[in-house]
Amino acid sequence: MYQWRKFEFFEEKSGGKAAIPAEIAGGIQCCSSGRGKIAVGCDDGTVGLIDRSFKLSSAFQAHSSAVLFLQQLKQKNILVTVGDDKQPTSQQSSICLKVFDLDKVQEEGSSSSTPFCVQILRIFTTQFPEAKITSFLVLEEAPPIIQIAIGLDSGSIYCIKGDIARERITRFKLQIESDNVAVTGLGFRAEGRSLLLFAVTPSSVNVFNLSDQPPRRQILDQIGCEANAVTMNDRQDLIVGRPEAVYFYETDGRGPCWAFDGEKKFLGWFRGYLLSVIGDQRSNSKNTFNIYDLKNRLIANSMAVGQVSHMLCEWGYILLLMADKKVLCIGEKDMESKLDMLFKKNLYTVAINLVQSQQADAAATAEVLRKYGDHLYSKQEYDEAMSQYIHTIGHLEPSYVIQKFLDAQRIYNLTNYLEKLHDQGLASKDHTTLLLNCYTKLKDVDKLNQFIKDEDGGGDHKFDVETAIRVCRAAGYHEHAMFVAKKSGRHELYLKILLEDLGRYDEALQYISSLEPNQAGMTVKEYGKILVEHRAAQTVDILLELCTRDAGLSDGVANGGSIVILPSPVDFVNIFVHYPLYLMEFLEKYINKVNDSPAQEEIHNTLLELYLSNDLSFPSTSQENGFVNGYSNGDSTRESNGAKKDTNRIERQRKGLNLLKSAWTHDMEHPVYDVDLALILCEMNGFKDGLLFLYEKMKLYKEVIGCYMQTHDHEGLIACCKKLSDSSQGGDPSLWGDLLKYFGELGEDCSKEVKEVLTYVEKDDILPPIVVLQNLSKNPCLTLSVVKDYIARKLEQESKLIEEDRNAIDKYKEETDLMRRETDDLKTNAKIFQLSKCTACTFTLDLPAVHFMCMHSFHLRCLGDNEKECPECAPEYRAILEDKQRLEQNARDHDLFFRQLKGSKDGFSVIAEYFSKGIVSKTAVPPGDNV
Repeated sequence: MYQWRKFEFFEEKSGGKAAIPAEIAGGIQCCSSGRGKIAVGCDDGTVGLIDRSFKLSSAFQAHSSAVLFLQQLKQKNILVTVGDDKQPTSQQSSICLKVFDLDKVQEEGSSSSTPFCVQILRIFTTQFPEAKITSFLVLEEAPPIIQIAIGLDSGSIYCIKGDIARERITRFKLQIESDNVAVTGLGFRAEGRSLLLFAVTPSSVNVFNLSDQPPRRQILDQIGCEANAVTMNDRQDLIVGRPEAVYFYETDGRGPCWAFDGEKKFLGWFRGYLLSVIGDQRSNSKNTFNIYDLKNRLIANSMAVGQVSHMLCEWGYILLLMADKKVLCIGEKDMESKLDMLFKKNLYTVAINLVQSQQADAAATAEVLRKYGDHLYSKQEYDEAMSQYIHTIGHLEPSYVIQKFLDAQRIYNLTNYLEKLHDQGLASKDHTTLLLNCYTKLKDVDKLNQFIKDEDGGGDHKFDVETAIRVCRAAGYHEHAMFVAKKSGRHELYLKILLEDLGRYDEALQYISSLEPNQAGMTVKEYGKILVEHRAAQTVDILLELCTRDAGLSDGVANGGSIVILPSPVDFVNIFVHYPLYLMEFLEKYINKVNDSPAQEEIHNTLLELYLSNDLSFPSTSQENGFVNGYSNGDSTRESNGAKKDTNRIERQRKGLNLLKSAWTHDMEHPVYDVDLALILCEMNGFKDGLLFLYEKMKLYKEVIGCYMQTHDHEGLIACCKKLSDSSQGGDPSLWGDLLKYFGELGEDCSKEVKEVLTYVEKDDILPPIVVLQNLSKNPCLTLSVVKDYIARKLEQESKLIEEDRNAIDKYKEETDLMRRETDDLKTNAKIFQLSKCTACTFTLDLPAVHFMCMHSFHLRCLGDNEKECPECAPEYRAILEDKQRLEQNARDHDLFFRQLKGSKDGFSVIAEYFSKGIVSKTAVPPGDNV
């Protein structure tokens, strides 16, 4: 037979000093616990309520004789008692049931108070014959509805159900046996909406389904027990104690049984423990009180006790009421104390089962497992110790276990622990590093494959990806590292292994081609320099495909409606830092294929810099062309390379000029490159053709001719002036003046060029002759013969102009004198009007008539309302007034004045005209302009 271990997990808390208060003088017949107090019923009919300090809280007379049974309800502060009262008449039974509301008090006198008695019921009536009550149980269904079961020595059970306070009750009777066998125990069990009642007799165990009408009886067993040996556990299973064993019953029959020898005088249940008072066969006054932990198959406590009258549980303690009214208050020790007790005995398995059965927190369980593992480790049972440490994962610091097994050189156990750590997703980068190092040291490729390659697809890895790749690379397992990188989508690490460790450049390029545009772009940015160094042409092709993929689709919308954001070529310029020729090739192909790139300006700027640079021979490109740093060992080779270099530069400059022109056509207001940068590049590299084009497009004509002046290209200078001086085409005629000044300061014989320039100066009358002579007089190499013909023609033109001006002056003088004479005549002499006909109607003029000073006469009736001005002369007069007003208005229009001044060949004549018309000298100041 299995021998149960005994422990002292419980202890007596009161020190043997607890007892029923002396105020309770009668013999204790019954007791009940609940709601923080103990209720005891005595044979003198009193009920006492005892508090936690075992002092009498209150007492009252419940019945006139003995209190047989009582029970405190849990949900409401109600006390139900069954007792013996004096018989009012000889026909009625003295046994009655009372319900007290302990929250209400009814005054009976000045010295004592009694709880309010809600209801009094007679248990025995004519329909329910009187018998001895052997068991009593109350169930709170849904207050105020309660269910009361009263077991009798006749084998019957009287049931009362309903609201007893209002006397809305139902009574019914259940019959167990017909041979007057007492009912020794009762128990309620609720299953869904059904309510079951267990009923135990010395010879049977029965169950009634109270939901059936009438209630149906089922016999569960043909053996029973005596009184007080019946209880219910937390699962509402019925527990029956017999001398040979303790039996558990469910609704369908007997369940497990536990072979505990001895007469079970009392049976109870407390926090998962089975309580049993077992009688001593040799003495009725000696008993043993055992507390059984059925889950862990141990006796949590065993102590010798005297004669027990009642057993109950309250305040977290087990209370044993002794026959001498003393009370044993037994409490459970804390978990730490129990575990320490087990650890001292090295009973780690029991400790583990104990914490698990009592649902301790995971940290406490892990601590027990750790100590068990330490115990096994100290005994050098490493495999068993590791199995315990594995159960602590998630609560115990992994370094505690790892350090132990590193010291012991138990690499197989350490590998097992690290694997479990990864399986639960609790491994750090260091743990991954250590596990992979274990695999590599053991050369266990199968385990390494299983760890890395045999994971299910989808979801996160159970290890740190970067750490795994780093360790595999360091150990030379490049294929494993590549597998992890590819599966986790770490393309940059995958390529790093291919390029830096394995040198498989073609495979790397093929892998990049299979990626999405964004991913491919990021990887090329990082490893493009290596690819260009070893596979430049193929890299250019991949970049071109990457940057122009789906280029024909508008607005970046690819097939299927998804948005495709293509990388920009500018992002990859840095990878060609030592290979500018390949960069030039890449950008040329791109702009030939894509015309509307957002980075057009940056691309053109980069190409211009490549085209216009005098030297593109970086060390790497020089080696490709067969020379180092631009030179070779032999002179012939040096000359050949120099010739190739010059040819290459000329070809690039030709491309640069074509790019300048194609990116800034006549119909474009602004170019697709940075003009300032282009000017700087052309200036730095001495690219004259580019400078001339840019200056001309920017209308910087003086800078254009300045380029020719710097090179003393007289023929080109004159040809350029012919092209740029045509004002009808937006040119600047003043360029001829600058050209004449240049030749005057040249200091060498340039008679031919000066004569040609003078032709255009004279043709457009650009400069006064005096200015021409002043500019040319500075050149000592020029003779008077150069300007002789020009001066003669100019003098002849000036003479003609002077003669014409003199004739005009004479004419204006004669007209002025005539006007003055007429004015004087009007002021001093009478005017004789001799017209005989009306100027308007040509009829004979008769009175009333109107004569005007202009010698026109009219009938008064022909003038109408306007008799103050001559109808014939009025239009001419108004025109003169309008011209005068317009001139005065133009005098205030400064913009018009300066436009005429700028657009005229002779600005002095414009100013003179303004003065001659009196506009400048007589201009009135507008109102509000006075200071």
